[in-house]
Amino acid sequence: MSLGYEDEVQRYAARIFESMGRRRPSIFAKDFWQGQVMEWCMRNEAFKTEMFRFVDVFPALNDPSHIARHLQEYFCRPGQDFPKTFQWGLNAVSPTSKVAKIAAGQIEKNIRSMAYRFIAGADAADALPKLTEMREQGIGFTVDLLGEACVSEQEAEAYTQQYVDLVKSLTETTAAWKVDATMEGGDFPRVNVSVKPSALYSQFDPLDFQGALEVFGERLSRILHAAKAHGALVNLDAESYHTKALTLELFKRIMEQPEFADGPQVGIVIQAYLKDSENDTKELLKWAKKAKRRVAVRLVKGAYWDYEVLLSQQRAWPIPVYTDKRLSDENFENLTAMLLENTKLVIPNIATHNVRSLAHTMAVAQKRKLTRDDFEFQMLFGMGEPLKHAVLKLGYRLRDYVPIGDLVPGMGYLVRRLLENTSNESWLRQGFADDQSVAELLADPRVRTTPPRTKLSDPLKGAPTVPGVKPFFNEPLADFAHERIRSLFADGLQTAKKHWLGKHRKLMIGGEAIDTAEHLQSTNPANPSEIIGTTASATAEHVELAIAAAKAAYPAWRDTPPLRRAQVLFDAAAELRKNRWELSALQCYEVGKQWSEADGDVCEAIDFLEYYGREMIRLATPQRLGQLPGELSHLSYEGRGVAAVIAPWNFPLAIMTGMASAALVTGNCVIMKPAGQSPLIAAGFYDAFEKAGLPKGVLSFLPGRGSVVGAALTNHIDISLIAFTGSMEVGLDIYKNAAITRDGQLYVKRVICELGGKNAIIVDSDADLDEAVQGVVKSAFAYQGQKCSACSRAIVLEEQYDTFVARLTEAVRSLAVGPAHLPHNKVGPVIDAAAQRNILALIEQGKAEGARVAVQGAIPNDGGCYVPPTVFVDVDPNSTIAQTEIFGPVVAVIKARDFDHALEIANGTQYALTGGIFTRSPAHIERARNEFRVGNLYINRNITGALVWRNPFGGAKRSGVGSKAGGPDYLQQFMDPRAICENTMRRGFAPTEDE
Repeated sequence: MSLGYEDEVQRYAARIFESMGRRRPSIFAKDFWQGQVMEWCMRNEAFKTEMFRFVDVFPALNDPSHIARHLQEYFCRPGQDFPKTFQWGLNAVSPTSKVAKIAAGQIEKNIRSMAYRFIAGADAADALPKLTEMREQGIGFTVDLLGEACVSEQEAEAYTQQYVDLVKSLTETTAAWKVDATMEGGDFPRVNVSVKPSALYSQFDPLDFQGALEVFGERLSRILHAAKAHGALVNLDAESYHTKALTLELFKRIMEQPEFADGPQVGIVIQAYLKDSENDTKELLKWAKKAKRRVAVRLVKGAYWDYEVLLSQQRAWPIPVYTDKRLSDENFENLTAMLLENTKLVIPNIATHNVRSLAHTMAVAQKRKLTRDDFEFQMLFGMGEPLKHAVLKLGYRLRDYVPIGDLVPGMGYLVRRLLENTSNESWLRQGFADDQSVAELLADPRVRTTPPRTKLSDPLKGAPTVPGVKPFFNEPLADFAHERIRSLFADGLQTAKKHWLGKHRKLMIGGEAIDTAEHLQSTNPANPSEIIGTTASATAEHVELAIAAAKAAYPAWRDTPPLRRAQVLFDAAAELRKNRWELSALQCYEVGKQWSEADGDVCEAIDFLEYYGREMIRLATPQRLGQLPGELSHLSYEGRGVAAVIAPWNFPLAIMTGMASAALVTGNCVIMKPAGQSPLIAAGFYDAFEKAGLPKGVLSFLPGRGSVVGAALTNHIDISLIAFTGSMEVGLDIYKNAAITRDGQLYVKRVICELGGKNAIIVDSDADLDEAVQGVVKSAFAYQGQKCSACSRAIVLEEQYDTFVARLTEAVRSLAVGPAHLPHNKVGPVIDAAAQRNILALIEQGKAEGARVAVQGAIPNDGGCYVPPTVFVDVDPNSTIAQTEIFGPVVAVIKARDFDHALEIANGTQYALTGGIFTRSPAHIERARNEFRVGNLYINRNITGALVWRNPFGGAKRSGVGSKAGGPDYLQQFMDPRAICENTMRRGFAPTEDE
């Protein structure tokens, strides 16, 4: 679209450069500390990483010695090639020394100065001098309250009230200003504020689309009423792509309410780096025309590019942003023209620090014969001063986006600004620091003569590959930001009811369906009177039949080519994909899993099938041992015989699939005994393999009572392999019984057990509490804490303890409890009444032992198997609730004196499954790697949700025995190795071999 304006674009660009003169943005001034830092950040990526991480942790450091220690850890490590100027003489002194304290004080002063280059003040009163100074220059403002991470409803309510107060405060503090028609009036009120939607509702999630709209809409209405009363404009900021559709829909709905028909003015943000932003803009214009509402639209490039790309690559989602910046620039120009062509419907706010984009806007505005009253430019406070001077000199309206708030919440904003300024793609860097040529800076983005500067990493780098099969990558989890995905899951709920509710499933032995006199009932834990379905109940005689069928099928299956066995797994994976939403929805009803948890279970099952299939192909090639002439030696593997797979209810599809498919693909026959609470989901697993063409007898489906079927299987002389996941007590009993060799038993039984955990998260003194609180909440309360990997202990260093407890308590209080098929509910029922009684008894024991209950959430009084989300504080590390696996929505918070004490507590149980740490200390991260002795350690993230291949899962001590599920060593456990050596020498002659 720009090609028709190109001559005018270049003329306006020349005028902008002329108006800027020789001015440079102050952030790049090399005579200041900040300028030197920025120069080194642009020159050295390693220094940039360390500097930004230090800036991020700085607000949490409340003592000079802590500042000095972190400076040493970030900038004085062996092998770092940083200038001594940025080591501040700290590389050879104690962090408690006088030298260290002096250096720390100077750094503190410099960083605070840098922060307040981009942050105008702690509150409206504090920011008033900066706002007044801006006004004297002819620059308006839109104020943003820093504080993006909202972890509880208490914080969301406080943030909402702060905005109501801000509107009033800004109106009052600026009331004495004289009216300036060049800056305000009509469509451009003096008081302008920007609101981040996620800060108004702690559960702001498109998964609960309608619920989020209702709660957020009510809180935003309060701000809008204040704005209406004081003549202010309210902008809804854009955040991540995940909440984009929710924000746009909310904006439209709130603007359609009759109470706001006559004000206030409300604005919305469009991010041009999003691939669907053009369609969003068209839909917004169409809506504005239909609703007869003229609204402000701030057009930005977008500030979360790195986050969007990294998240999408990690989750194998389509990348929503343009990965070539020139496409973003081109789209920005197209959207600029679209907005300027529709000024009867929108008030364009063109936000950019790019001379080319500014010039293009001016050219289009001239062509459209627009005046300064039809649109405005917007820039960021503390950035691009020469550009602002030029825009004002040329007679255009200009407004700064001005953040205010405390330094702690401001650090996230500051880091984004620093990243933006030092990015390879930053126009400010290219124009003022790199001194790129004017021709390159002003080139039409549609004319691409050079490759893009930014190169994406390859998400498949290092992925398992085998000949003839595409590289393994994890099945993408559902992105509930998309309406289509939410609709598919909602449809799955109906399909699951239709296909499973009230249905009966028989045993499957040797390919034959067998019914029994006794039936097992599968009930809905949210409504125990509702029978989801029934199954036959196997007896010891059925176990004998299944083992006989397996023994008969074993020789042929063992000798089936591994590639063919792997193909059965791939075909079963395709069946699970086909029925993904139905199987996920069935878990909502049968085991009380929330939407995202149920979907994750199905995806993990698919991952096991795809990964183990590829692993078997890899292991199928005999390994050559040595290259000696006249000797041919190989190592190969074969199955062991008949495997008993005893699966739990908490991952009813994933864990069943993982254990059973590993046994099957390695050439064993399998008798699967599902948990009594989840037989129907296991039946869905059996169906997938039946449709995949698995021969009869290779897999049998034997639901039944554990005391009958489980005991008969594990004690049988013809069972050579047992794979079990469940409680420590049952697993140890299986292990003990399997060690007994009975008459007629040919194999020494091999047992693979994944048992329990008493998992801890350490919250360090320098931890980001926004992340730590959310990480503990997700780890402890997702799926009601019914995961062997769940966080059951939070070990918090005393410097952070009180603040962490206060925020965690309110975060847990904010969790809605109810039936799992309703997406509003974050905590559902526990699996059954027996589990409910056991967990409640342990809670009472915790109280009796002196631990204080900080919060117990509200639960429905409808007969469901609910346990209130519970937080114990001031817990003795040796008490029952700190040592016993609870397997429910309960977390014990324990205070630690220091990091040594925290590690001692973390390692002080009989389990060693998962653990985590939230810290920004490189030294403590290294210590945790070496000293936090668990099977799966997670650093600065939640401790649940292990992914096949990327996070092989399993523990030590009494958390289990065997190699890690989903890892490269897992399949070998299901096979016996065979070494075959052939003497190829005959009468002194041996065939030659190619090297």
